[in-house]
Amino acid sequence: MSGRHAAAVRIGVLGCADIALRRMLPAIAARPEVELVAIASRDPARAAEQAREYGCAAVSGYAELLDRDDVDAVYVPLPAGLHARWVAAALRAGKHVLAEKPLTTDAALTAQLLDRAEAYGLVLMENVMFVHHAQHARVRQLLASGAIGEPRSLHASFAVPALPDDNIRYRPELGGGALWDVGVYPVRAALHLLGADLRVAGAVLSAGSGRQVDTSGAALLATPSGVTAQLTFGLEHAYRSAYEVGGSAGRITVDRAFTPPADHVPVLRVERGSAVEELRLAPDDQVGNTVAAFARAVRAGGHDDPDCLRQARLLQELRDAAGGARREVQALTST
Repeated sequence: MSGRHAAAVRIGVLGCADIALRRMLPAIAARPEVELVAIASRDPARAAEQAREYGCAAVSGYAELLDRDDVDAVYVPLPAGLHARWVAAALRAGKHVLAEKPLTTDAALTAQLLDRAEAYGLVLMENVMFVHHAQHARVRQLLASGAIGEPRSLHASFAVPALPDDNIRYRPELGGGALWDVGVYPVRAALHLLGADLRVAGAVLSAGSGRQVDTSGAALLATPSGVTAQLTFGLEHAYRSAYEVGGSAGRITVDRAFTPPADHVPVLRVERGSAVEELRLAPDDQVGNTVAAFARAVRAGGHDDPDCLRQARLLQELRDAAGGARREVQALTST
């Protein structure tokens, strides 16, 4: 194909989820490092419709796609509750994997899959796209340079308006809930900006009226030195996607932090005392960057992302802490 790298990674897609249709398929089709070979769906008509749009093969069923010899790697945008099964199947089939976040909803399973990928010599990458956006690298540079003194705290929030009642994010058997869908972002932001030595000091998960999954949550994380991260997230809220890092001498605020479109012009607000500076950055495409990073990892024969497992363990610790808090609340309200 003209413009493609000679060793373009041939990708198949397992499913036609919304994130795949809106963001990932266009990015895969546009990047020269990869080639979109096939799209699979349990609905043959849906697979055919998407395949026609991208000029690739339509496959009926996920297992059939994994059997194809012309597929080097797969992208897995299935519901979180199905990730473990199909990521494991892809690895057994000898395919590299880019899987939507969270990789699984169980830290032990996440560790097993990462170990299996390493044993097979395959790349397993979790699709946390915002860490590939240049604005966060700039924030880390500012922190390292002492622009706001010593970091003291992080406040991060990701929340979205209510979804249709039949949305998969409200189905517990598919790994639904605010923690797994939007809570991943502020948790990963804390790891990305404050480092690996975080623990959960407290957490709350709440279910909206009539919901079988958590629809909102909050957590307090802390480092051994006392730097704190206050995180909030929700599925039935006014939209919010931002974080603020407070330091001994100022603060940095980032809006549109987690899912900015490729043409968004980031503005970092840096406050030092009464002085306020707004740093306007060039637009950056975190989706395309993620696809390119995956292709580089496949060509290099490995991918090292220790934050994937650290994130899984923090999410599980957060869920465990919230379970205890929920029992305490129930006990208080019943007396």
